[in-house]
Amino acid sequence: MIVLCSGSSTRALLLKKAGIDFIQKSCDFDEETIKSTDPYEFVTLAAYGKFKACKKCFENENIVSADTVVSDGKNILRKAKDINDAKRILLAQSGKEIKIITSMWVRVNKQIFSRLDETIYEFDVFDETDLNEYLTSGEWEGKAGACMVEGFCKKYIKNVKGYESTAMGLCIEELLKIIGGDNAN
Repeated sequence: MIVLCSGSSTRALLLKKAGIDFIQKSCDFDEETIKSTDPYEFVTLAAYGKFKACKKCFENENIVSADTVVSDGKNILRKAKDINDAKRILLAQSGKEIKIITSMWVRVNKQIFSRLDETIYEFDVFDETDLNEYLTSGEWEGKAGACMVEGFCKKYIKNVKGYESTAMGLCIEELLKIIGGDNAN
């Protein structure tokens, strides 16, 4: 059994599909306190901040925390604040290469592990009508970079390097190695 220290329904779905027995709980950590503009440093600090908060809440449990950011190579494209922000963020990805970076901290059997993984996507230019439908749907809400590689963005992928699960917020392939693969249940 593992405690997923995240409110993300996508991360929960990844664990469920991998057959990992888990409960989902969140602990308070304000990532707005992080001042870094480097996407790798930011995501590592955010995931570690969540991990530290959850270690206190779940002293004897196996836990996993994670955070994900999108980068266009220059900027961190965080969660959109509103529909206009989502459009701006998505247009920064349209026809370009982006990096989706996920940091994960895991405590299993009293041992602590951390990982930093990235998946690189090259997108075609987004169709304006399709983009507006996606924005109207609200599916972008709560997503790093307003990006859904398993949804809206999927049909625009020209090239990919890395795991889709990393881009979805939790590198399941590496988590399984850490927790013992088939012994996860």
